Amino acid sequence: MTKIALTIAGLDPSGGAGIIADIKAFAAFGCFPTAAISSITFQNTQGVFGSESQSAAAIRGQVIPILDDYSLDSLKTGMLPTREIIDEVAQIISQRGLKNIVVDPVVRSTSGFDLIDNSALSALIERLFPLADLITPNIPEAERISGVAIDSEQDIRDAADVMREMGARNVLIKGGHFDRSESNEREKKAIDYLFLGDDLLSFTADYHETTATHGTGCTLSAAIAANLALGKDLKESVSIAKRFVNEAIRTAPMIGRGNSPINIKPI
Repeated sequence: MTKIALTIAGLDPSGGAGIIADIKAFAAFGCFPTAAISSITFQNTQGVFGSESQSAAAIRGQVIPILDDYSLDSLKTGMLPTREIIDEVAQIISQRGLKNIVVDPVVRSTSGFDLIDNSALSALIERLFPLADLITPNIPEAERISGVAIDSEQDIRDAADVMREMGARNVLIKGGHFDRSESNEREKKAIDYLFLGDDLLSFTADYHETTATHGTGCTLSAAIAANLALGKDLKESVSIAKRFVNEAIRTAPMIGRGNSPINIKPI
């Protein structure tokens, strides 16, 4: 049977991140993609220059007809810019008993544009973390959420512990922003850290020196959601998604004048 995945996230008109990246990732794994736009951003490979948020009513208006028509197999959330949107998404998840929830806590663009205010971040933690099967912060996001400055692998553990105390059941901290200056070995590897309950698992791949990184976080979380929809467990879903994104970085076309989009293609 066809598996159906839903993304609620922002629109990147340049096609590298957000909903467009999520749809590409869902389709790459054979899932039928559905989507609701939380915000229209103004961006390209060089940066984010602004955004216009949707209303909570607009989110419900997009999502409920999908749920009334399809049997949803997974849900991934990305940019959720306001408390009202987050409250609405949390209410929908609870009311409909949705499963396989992956929350990518998008708080700031790589270029430094804030995508969520402190009130919305508090709502994200309070309302969505307890509903999520997995949250997928990168290092800067983990630092802002947890308040822990991350300079070592122990700091990563400490930040994950804080987020679990906040209600997150499982935490994947993406290591792409981690300082690789400590050892030659780390310079060659990209390591993500999955806190699966009380267990810590690490996923290692070759580190590529490249500016083709636009959409990596969105794609990873969407790929995880797709694999959960296909019936794989969380450990396997993360492992597959990690390899998928690493290959997408390795084979990325160099387009645009900034950080090129990665190469999201069918497996």
